[in-house]
Amino acid sequence: MDYIKIRFGDEFDRFGSHFERTLQDIFRPRPVNPMFACKDCGWVPQMDIYETEKEVFIWAELAGVEKENLEIEVNSKAVRIHGVRKELPKPAEGAYRLAEIRYGRFERVIYLPSAIDPEVVSSNFTDGLLALRMVKMPPRKTHKVTISDG
Repeated sequence: MDYIKIRFGDEFDRFGSHFERTLQDIFRPRPVNPMFACKDCGWVPQMDIYETEKEVFIWAELAGVEKENLEIEVNSKAVRIHGVRKELPKPAEGAYRLAEIRYGRFERVIYLPSAIDPEVVSSNFTDGLLALRMVKMPPRKTHKVTISDG
């Protein structure tokens, strides 16, 4: 059985806040034609998040990414999926007529709609689709505190 690397931790703050990342996405320069895109420029995989009463599911579209070039980090609040999609070899005598597929490094930090138990995460990577299944943390119990007089 092959395994996907999953790291656990609470250090997602070093990846920047959601607001900062949104600003970066808005103001990131985009080439007019993908053919002239920089190889080192990142791309962002498409993802779906689905939530039930007890679980959170994430599906990531990662066509062309090899499992060895994929890494997942989770904590109770967020998931970080990052890796590299290598460029496909092309015949030397050809010329591009259309170039829309992005290659190189990618990273996506997803802030979860509910706290999850990072110890209960399963993943599956089949046909370029990464599936993560995460169990929600039980709600924290609260109790009333009696206030005494003076």
